[in-house]
Amino acid sequence: MKISDVRVRIVKNDTSKIKASASITIDDCFVVHDIKIIEGNEGFFIAMPSRKTPDGEFKDIVHPLNTETREQIRDIVLKAFEEAKNSAE
Repeated sequence: MKISDVRVRIVKNDTSKIKASASITIDDCFVVHDIKIIEGNEGFFIAMPSRKTPDGEFKDIVHPLNTETREQIRDIVLKAFEEAKNSAE
């Protein structure tokens, strides 16, 4: 799997824990939108696109099936976020 494109949109709300959203293109043929970049107690992390169930729980709509893929997506998205943040300053 090759992530061929990453696009980051910075959130302009200083009080929100969500700092940006990202879209990734996989192998130039599949796009995942609305990956959230969230500021947590131990730094930034990503949350995959999700929807709220009738009982109030959030379920991922798409997600990696293994740790290696999740880490690859996380690393690439957070790197693109840092670059977007630095160029916006």
